[in-house]
Amino acid sequence: MKSVVVEEFGTSDALRVVESALPHLGPEDVLVRVAGAGLNWIDVSLRAGRLAAGGLTAPAPRYGMGWDVAGIVESVGAQVTRHRPGDRVIGLRDVLGTPGTHAEYVALHQDAVTAAPAGADLVDAGGFPLAGVTALGALATSGASRDDTVLVTGAGGVIGTLCVSIAVSRGIEVTAVGRGLDADRLTALGVNVVDGDPDAVGATLASRVRALVPRGVDAVIDTANLGIAAHEALRGGGTFVALVRPFAPPPLRGTDVRVHEAWADPALLAEAVALVDTGVIELPRTRRLPLTLVAEAHDVMEAGGLRGRIVLVP
Repeated sequence: MKSVVVEEFGTSDALRVVESALPHLGPEDVLVRVAGAGLNWIDVSLRAGRLAAGGLTAPAPRYGMGWDVAGIVESVGAQVTRHRPGDRVIGLRDVLGTPGTHAEYVALHQDAVTAAPAGADLVDAGGFPLAGVTALGALATSGASRDDTVLVTGAGGVIGTLCVSIAVSRGIEVTAVGRGLDADRLTALGVNVVDGDPDAVGATLASRVRALVPRGVDAVIDTANLGIAAHEALRGGGTFVALVRPFAPPPLRGTDVRVHEAWADPALLAEAVALVDTGVIELPRTRRLPLTLVAEAHDVMEAGGLRGRIVLVP
């Protein structure tokens, strides 16, 4: 089968589409024939060597690429009870030392796989799992509940938009950082919007948020990695949720700074699908590219301005 690997870190030229053996199927594993596999920033960071530089990857001769997947169950291990061949599923790989989802087939533990949203296009669904569990997990980590105030940075992005939609459905008062068409779309969701102009956001974000929420928000979910600039909008004793550890600010004024790191949580995967099925959230918009154009996909993502997810199609 074809799969995408990195054998040395660098630019998108470091990506290799190679012929690999089918993944080994353990007794509790599910072999998925990939319909679509999303491209995430963690893929770019792995390829560029940033994870290795931060001590987040063990040395290896090659790394498989890809975390998200949607597809059809091809076969199952002897002890699998939750899935059977022919099932439409989404899944999430969360261990770097295993083969990635940017491939024609991937083997995942049965707990890392759940039924795909009903009626969803499987290619589009391939850009959803990591974003879905990240948004749900970040909200849970924030501790926010009905009538609380939450600031979501990067609200126009995939994870940010999901956070906003889920929070609104729970009766949480959301202030979203967005700009341009994103601001119009967020306003339509019924949330407060502050301008996300990158030239001004660092210097004036807190004052603009506090003009809307004078005491400061109860929680911040920092999907845009703004760090201390977003923390300044937080009330004393509030909760700050970072998605990337190096961007977590120091706790000031008695705040509780937490880092949410997504993983293949079966409960969150199932909950994310249920939210799609009930119309609370929508699958991200996707741009499809063939698996063989993975280098181009990385270049497009790094160029910026992308809305939605790039999904690689074997």
